[in-house]
Amino acid sequence: MTEQKPRGLADRLFGAAAPAPAPRVPAPRPVAPTSVRRAAAVVALEAGGLAGLAVLLLWLTVDGEADSTSRALAEVVLAVLAAAFLGAGAAGLRRLAGWARGPVIAVQILVGVSGFIAAFQAGRPDIGVPLLVLAGAVLYLLMTPEARLAYLDR
Repeated sequence: MTEQKPRGLADRLFGAAAPAPAPRVPAPRPVAPTSVRRAAAVVALEAGGLAGLAVLLLWLTVDGEADSTSRALAEVVLAVLAAAFLGAGAAGLRRLAGWARGPVIAVQILVGVSGFIAAFQAGRPDIGVPLLVLAGAVLYLLMTPEARLAYLDR
């Protein structure tokens, strides 16, 4: 039988330190199916477009085209936040993160509604039709059987 060392006062009052845990074995990373990778690419394209829009809005604000500087800067901040959100969603889709699919689908529904309003009610099909195509492509790619099974297996 092994002989134990006498415990000190601190160990008796507060408990001894726990032994070091065994090293973890890294879990194998699942590979995203082709449709999910393509959806992530389209979402990243949307994020890049929003970042470009933020730069354009900032340029117009600095150039003096804005009626209200504070409102224009708020639009720039919102565009940057939306671009960051979509960029994080694209990265999450690429890694098959469970949190990424739902928010990306919700944003695509909003993009589709905005595209429909722009194309048919506001009379701007040059803006609305590309938004509808992008939203439809992402929704289709995330609803394919291989994409649904990839998230079901998680």
